[in-house]
Amino acid sequence: MPKVAVIGSGNVGATLAMRVLESGIADVVMLDIVEGVCRGKAMDLTDAAAVLKHGCAITPTVDYKEIAGSQVVVITAGFPRLPGMSREELVLKNSGIVKEAVRNIKAYAADSIIIVVTNPLDVMAHIAYHESGFARGRVLGMAGVLDTARFVALIAEELAVLPKDIEAYVIGSHGDTMIPVVSQTKVKGKPLTEVLSGDKIAAIVQRTKNRGAEIVGLLKSGSAYYAPSASAFHMVKAVINDTREVMCVSCPLEGEYGLRDICVGVPARIGRNGLEKVIEIPLAAAEEAGFKESAQAIRTTIGKI
Repeated sequence: MPKVAVIGSGNVGATLAMRVLESGIADVVMLDIVEGVCRGKAMDLTDAAAVLKHGCAITPTVDYKEIAGSQVVVITAGFPRLPGMSREELVLKNSGIVKEAVRNIKAYAADSIIIVVTNPLDVMAHIAYHESGFARGRVLGMAGVLDTARFVALIAEELAVLPKDIEAYVIGSHGDTMIPVVSQTKVKGKPLTEVLSGDKIAAIVQRTKNRGAEIVGLLKSGSAYYAPSASAFHMVKAVINDTREVMCVSCPLEGEYGLRDICVGVPARIGRNGLEKVIEIPLAAAEEAGFKESAQAIRTTIGKI
């Protein structure tokens, strides 16, 4: 049975563990510095397994040695951005967590694929890539899968169609400068611009960018975790099952889109070896300019640390 390690047992990590277990694709090791929470959630998931009879096992731990043999390690641990906390403060706090996780992944699961979920996502993926020394295909960030899903969900809601009928990409950073690629978005094979007005498209684009904050505002406490965990699971499944599916992920670029030494969201083919290939899609002039601005925003944040 394949093995997936999840670093962090918060809402995203625990829900991801549940999705992996209930899919039947792998056993799970869930690691957290707060042992009681990790063990409690693992017990709950073990009891759920007895109901669903899926046969996969979960191991709660505070010891990184338990991740040995994992095909995929997903880093979800990190601080949320609190009121009054600057972006740079968040980066400094979470970069320490990610660096520690990566050092232990190198020590105990050196052949694994790393998927980073911790925010600010693209910056954390960049840090993980450089800290690990892994080949670029083996360090990925979960960003565009979630952002694309939100874009698709809003289009589907507006047009009363199924999400599977929509082809879309959201590239750039996992943040305010993300780029929903309207020029390449299709609904049942037709360009989005032929089925929705410019004003409605602009509203959907803006709401896509604000979707995470909108959810936080409604919840009052906490943030989204069903869709983020589903997005991370989608990537895990692509690696474990070698689906070679194209999805938007944050990954190190080596000249694609005219960029180097930066982790940023782009369409990519994902399989057993992680990143199989970056897919370069045509961009309208404004989209290309926005994408480069998005990459520069990531570089600026990295530069501050």
